Amino acid sequence: MANTETALKEALSSIEGATGAALVDYTSGMALGTIGGNNGFDLNVAAAGNTDVVRAKLRTMELLGIQDEIEDILITLGTQYHLIRLLRSQGGNGLFLYLVLDSGRANLAMARHQLRRIEAQLEV
Repeated sequence: MANTETALKEALSSIEGATGAALVDYTSGMALGTIGGNNGFDLNVAAAGNTDVVRAKLRTMELLGIQDEIEDILITLGTQYHLIRLLRSQGGNGLFLYLVLDSGRANLAMARHQLRRIEAQLEV
């Protein structure tokens, strides 16, 4: 089992094209841990903003009566992919892993696979 810091370091080092990662509590909008990013990209701001995305999707599913779980949400930009993975692991309720990828270097299928593996090892 990995703690937050170990899991985020592994995400950044083992996922091709990853430039930033965070563990986020979407009930509060707070990042519980971040790694990567840069002066032009504040992961704490991104974590708070993507909390709104998760809440909106959950609310929409409820309004539509969809009885299912979100695995992940993908946002594609011109040069980046933003991958949001809601945690299902024990103690992960209300949390998501957030991954920023360079779209020119990333393989989305592999990134999703690696994020699932990291989630399974994460102890919250």
